[in-house]
Amino acid sequence: MADSAMPTGTPDEYWLPHPNARPVANFSGAISAGGGSCEFREKLSFQERRQSRHFDMRFRLLFFTALSLLATLASWVASAAPAATPTAAPATVRIGVLAYRGPDEAVASWGELPDRLSAAIPGRRFVMQAYGGQELREAVRKGELDFVLANSSLYVDLAAQFGIQRIATVMLPEALSSERAIGSAILTLASRDDLTRLTDLRGMRIAVGAPDAFGGYLVAAREFQRVGVDLEVGDARLLFTGFPMRLAVEAVRTGQADAAIVRTCLLEQLSATGLLKSEEFKVVAQRPIAGFPCAASTPLYPDWPFAAARGVDRHLAKSVAMALLSLPPSASGLAWDVPADYQSVNELYRELMLGPYIDLRTSTFRGVLRNYRLFILAALLLFIGIVVHAIRVEYLVKRRTIELRAAQAQARDLQWKTEHMARLSVLGEMSGTLAHELNQPLTTIAAYAQGMERRCAAGKADSTLITETLREIFAQTERAAGVIRRVRNFAGKRAAAREVRPIADTVREAIGLLSTLMPDLPPVVMDDRLPPRTLVEADHLQLQQVLLNLMKNAAEAMRELPRFRRTINVALYRVDGSLTIAVSDHGPQVTAKTLTRFFEPFFTTKFDGLGLGLAICKSIIEAHGGRLQVELRDPPPGLVFHFNLPDKRNAK
Repeated sequence: MADSAMPTGTPDEYWLPHPNARPVANFSGAISAGGGSCEFREKLSFQERRQSRHFDMRFRLLFFTALSLLATLASWVASAAPAATPTAAPATVRIGVLAYRGPDEAVASWGELPDRLSAAIPGRRFVMQAYGGQELREAVRKGELDFVLANSSLYVDLAAQFGIQRIATVMLPEALSSERAIGSAILTLASRDDLTRLTDLRGMRIAVGAPDAFGGYLVAAREFQRVGVDLEVGDARLLFTGFPMRLAVEAVRTGQADAAIVRTCLLEQLSATGLLKSEEFKVVAQRPIAGFPCAASTPLYPDWPFAAARGVDRHLAKSVAMALLSLPPSASGLAWDVPADYQSVNELYRELMLGPYIDLRTSTFRGVLRNYRLFILAALLLFIGIVVHAIRVEYLVKRRTIELRAAQAQARDLQWKTEHMARLSVLGEMSGTLAHELNQPLTTIAAYAQGMERRCAAGKADSTLITETLREIFAQTERAAGVIRRVRNFAGKRAAAREVRPIADTVREAIGLLSTLMPDLPPVVMDDRLPPRTLVEADHLQLQQVLLNLMKNAAEAMRELPRFRRTINVALYRVDGSLTIAVSDHGPQVTAKTLTRFFEPFFTTKFDGLGLGLAICKSIIEAHGGRLQVELRDPPPGLVFHFNLPDKRNAK
């Protein structure tokens, strides 16, 4: 029997003439005789009852014989009627047959079937039309056919879509039954000792006739899938050879493929016709099937069904079914049997998710996994990559956070050291002034000591004079100690400490300290527009350093001006909720380019400057959450440095 591939091609209609067709009378029914009911008052003997039954049987036999003679006579009279009596033209009945190897092969396989049906059913002219798989499906959809003859897989699909109904099943001589007739044989060279199981074919080259061949592919694909080898997703490399199916066997013999999937009994048929030697091949995963004469790798399934299209007259379908079942086997041994149960084919389609079960590919987990295997694998790899990347990023963040904290601690330490060095630099720049400032009280103390010494030597020192002299010496000593104490507080190393105190006191102390360090300091005018006792949480020593630097720069900028024009203004006010301190001078005008570079490290307009003062001031203010800025004085000339700080709105 031909296998089940479904190639496409142009339909080729053909029909075979049927001369001398003779009508056949067909009788069916039941005849019963007797009337009424009789009740025997006497019991009949066994012999009498037996004679009565024999008489009844002889009567029925004579009755049926008479009816048969009458029917034969009527048929003879009808056939002998004058030719002039017109008869109705026989109605055409169209049969669509799957011609997977072309119309010629279909004629060779089924050519006599239309004549035999036309002869068996008077008044009907059966014609057969050959189709490829898609053309046959389209013809059924359009309602162009009355009956369909196709392989098992295509029948199941057409039955699900268009409701065709099987009325008979092909029976080949080797079939065990209508439901166990065809399977798959997986062939390889007999010398391939490495190929004994289906799993051995993973990754191998497998030749098949077509992807929709029933015995030549689908049946074997189900068995492969059951052992975890999915042919559809690339677990093996498929080589489609087309038909006839012996081309797949030739591919194995010539080394183009490692194995071939063919329908059962093909190997035996080719060997019997001398086209190949069966001893050159072996069947992979061969399974014993009692009574089946051919080697098989799979279970057996029903063979081709003869099906009636939806809407066909049921009496016609019944007549065709009876005619098929009554036909004697053909010369090749082909016969017809009662319609088989195609549930096994349905289960095959469901497992492979094909035909009527194609939607399972998108509605079940296994279907989605099978259909989108590569995408899911790619997504899984991407997810794993993201997780690994996230873990690595988290590790790097932790490591770099530790490094950042260490760097910040180091930066704070360097900033503290830089600020300390800046203070020492200020002291270094003012060392001469500081020496002069200390020299005054020391000179005064020396003068008082010498004067007292002379008075004592002259005998003119009384207790009152001694007391006054000692008091003056003590006052000058306190003055010198105060200078040294302020310098030590300003220049000494200490840990940064924030405290809440009035900002005005910090500004006054800075002005007082600068006045001590710079005896020639221009007048400093403090304009405090804040509420009394406005508190600020800050490191006030650092704020003093900022103010000292700004006021010292202002004083040095006005060094060339006449003394009456040298004035430093320090203003305290609030703008947009933040406290602002501004230091302005009347120094020479600077360019806009120079103005933008004031806070760059190592940039200075002084001949002997380091260029760190303003950069340090800027970092101190930013550490307090503020911002240090500079702008041209309005009206000119001069500059205004101002910075803002968060304030504690608390008054005492």
